[in-house]
Amino acid sequence: MGRLGNLRLGSIAGIGIDVDWSLLIIFFLITFSLAAGVFPAWHPDWSPILSWTMALAAAVLFFTSVLAHELSHALVGRAKGVQIGRITLFIFGGMAHMEREPPSWRAEFWMAIVGPLTSLVLGFGFLWLAALVSGPLEINPDDPGAALAALGPTATLLAWLGPINILLGLFNLVPGFPLDGGRVLRAMIWGATGNLRLATRWASRAGQGFALLLMATGLVMMLGMQVPFFGGGFVNGLWLAFIGWFLNAMAGMSYRQLLIDESLGHVPVRQLMQTRFTRIDPLLRIRTLIDEHLMPSGQRAFPVEDDGQFLGMVSLTDLRKCASSQWPSTIVSEIMTPVSALVTVTPEKDASEALALLGQRDLNQLPVIENNALVGLLRREDIVKWLSLHAGAELTGDEDLRHRARVPG
Repeated sequence: MGRLGNLRLGSIAGIGIDVDWSLLIIFFLITFSLAAGVFPAWHPDWSPILSWTMALAAAVLFFTSVLAHELSHALVGRAKGVQIGRITLFIFGGMAHMEREPPSWRAEFWMAIVGPLTSLVLGFGFLWLAALVSGPLEINPDDPGAALAALGPTATLLAWLGPINILLGLFNLVPGFPLDGGRVLRAMIWGATGNLRLATRWASRAGQGFALLLMATGLVMMLGMQVPFFGGGFVNGLWLAFIGWFLNAMAGMSYRQLLIDESLGHVPVRQLMQTRFTRIDPLLRIRTLIDEHLMPSGQRAFPVEDDGQFLGMVSLTDLRKCASSQWPSTIVSEIMTPVSALVTVTPEKDASEALALLGQRDLNQLPVIENNALVGLLRREDIVKWLSLHAGAELTGDEDLRHRARVPG
């Protein structure tokens, strides 16, 4: 498995490829619309089996194209010194997850621009292959559909993949953060001003402006009006408004993430970690743990130690490993997460890096280890508290701390 709720497909060049469950929604919609609408309209003579087969192939190849788009981000980013450990494919396309912001505006520019260029190259490449496979076509201006009907299955598939990849590339060139074009805009402002925060604020506002335009256009379409290029229809308008809402949220969150990184970048874990907490014995009964430690205190996870040796952690999640009827007879060591399976940090690690680990693994706390001994616990709420005291009103909510910088595309 990848992250919680994601399926790990494998890895390419050391970069993990995850699939979010939401991808199934758009995968089904693309397949259904092609099999039940587009391909039968282009080829009334096709059997339903052929239409569905080509529709499934088109959906698979489309998301393979999206993966190529994201891989281009990741590989160029890696060459420019940006650590990207995984890519996630989801309902709106894909994300290449960065550990931290690019080191320079040039790295940002090339990493951002390569994604849309990859999609454009794929799009025109598919159209070239379609022409190569089909041979010369005579298009009658009075009946352009006849040219589509003359295409074979392979040429039809390529003819659909070409324009859709070109549209993907052009859409991502829109200069609004966090789209690739918005990152290009941010890189240019960053290079001109030398101020990453200012560049991010302006690019984020451009992204929010574009998102609001999409939402307004979607609303107009939902009300029955026809919009040039987008057309009309309630469902199409709803999708457009939903995409706009998502981009608006991502633009604002991306700016707040930068503020978080700047605020925590030079703060060591030692400064934020808790040193006063209850440590428990591995032979302690679960019933006793709950009655005497878990319920009376605000501590949700307990280090397990035997004669000063750190053995692991036991938390609310671990308690679900056995039925409540077994709590009086089960000891902590039987359900705890051993230290070998824990994600740990050192006291001198940057708090921003620790925050990334919390988000990537969907954890609430990290054991802090020094010289093979447990010296503290870093909890998500400790970081939230510190930010509320030091980072100002622009940072709001624990939800912002669950995500790290990403390259949507």
